Amino acid sequence: MRGARRAAAVTLALALTGCATMDQYLPTWRSFGVYKIDVNQGNYLSQDMVDKLKVGMTQAQVKQLLGTPLLTSPFRPDRWDYIYWREGTDGKREQRRVALFFNDGKLARMEGDVVSPAAGR
Repeated sequence: MRGARRAAAVTLALALTGCATMDQYLPTWRSFGVYKIDVNQGNYLSQDMVDKLKVGMTQAQVKQLLGTPLLTSPFRPDRWDYIYWREGTDGKREQRRVALFFNDGKLARMEGDVVSPAAGR
């Protein structure tokens, strides 16, 4: 019986020591094993995509190049808004906004974060 108590005491001491050193050497151990993914929302627009826009392109050509806009208004069908938001696993956030304005179904100008000089501001 005496040997069983001694073995239990040694096991308990080792277990408690292991918990103390885990906090000391690996402070994020509580979140260890949790997989975090990148969160992407909206339309991704690269500078190359925006550079291909030209004043006078039709709405169908713009839609083929950039995809369907994230926001359109029934009251302003001449304005399309492309919004992109991304949060990485490291917590960094990236946000872009581009507004396209059409006149008679043709691209007239752009505003926003990623703007092409060829599109005419």
